[in-house]
Amino acid sequence: MRKIGLIGAVNWYAMSLYFHRINTQIHKRIGGTCSPPIILESLNCGDISSDLSDADWDQIGKALVASAKRMEDAGATALLICANSMHRVYDEVVAAVDVPVIHIVDAVGKKIKADGIGSAALMGTRNVMAENWYRQRLVKQGVTLAPAKPERVTEIDRIIHKELNLGIVTRDSERTLKTFITNYDQEGVKAIILGAAELVKLVDTKANVLPIYNSTEIHADSIVDWILGDAP
Repeated sequence: MRKIGLIGAVNWYAMSLYFHRINTQIHKRIGGTCSPPIILESLNCGDISSDLSDADWDQIGKALVASAKRMEDAGATALLICANSMHRVYDEVVAAVDVPVIHIVDAVGKKIKADGIGSAALMGTRNVMAENWYRQRLVKQGVTLAPAKPERVTEIDRIIHKELNLGIVTRDSERTLKTFITNYDQEGVKAIILGAAELVKLVDTKANVLPIYNSTEIHADSIVDWILGDAP
C-alpha cells in the first residue's frame, strides 16, 4: 500500500474523522487487519478565527508548505489537507512538493457530478461559503451553487467557530441548521455540501430533506484508491 500524508490544519477532530474513514474503507476493500501507512501531522491552529488577514493567511500557507515538505521527505506519496477552509492556500502547497495533493473540491465535485446532481448549497465557514476560490472551483466541476446569503453565512460561521470548534453542541444550533436546509429545499436546491468537518455533529447526513454530501468523507475516500494503487 502507498504511504500518504494527512495535514491537520484546523483541529484534531477533523483529523480523527479522516483517519477513521480511511482505515474503515481500507478494511472494507481488503479485509483482515491491514492498516494503511499514514503520516499524520497536526498543526497548532489555536489562533485561527473567522477573521483572518492576508498576513495571517501568508503564515498559514508557510506552515502548511513546511508540513507538506516534511511529509514528502518522510516518504508520503500523496497528501491531503484535512480542512475545507485551509484549501485557500492549496496552490502554495502544490507548488512546493512533487507529490499529488488531492483537492477536496475536486473530490466533492466529481462525486456530485457522478450522482447527477445539478445544484447544491454550501454550508461551512465564511471563507468556504462566500469566497470565490472555493465556489468557482466547484462551478468548474459542473455544480450550480445557491447564492451565499449573508445571514446564513454569518450564523453558520458563528456556530462552527464559537461552538463546534470548542466542543459545544446545542439543540438550538441543530434546529437552525435544519431550518436552513429546509429553506434550501424550498428554494429548489437539490443537495447540501457540508464544507466543514464539524457540521456532522449537528447535521444528520443519512436522514434529511435533501441529500447531504459530507466533504470530509468524500475527500478521505478519494485517497483510498491511491493507497491501494488503483489510482494513477
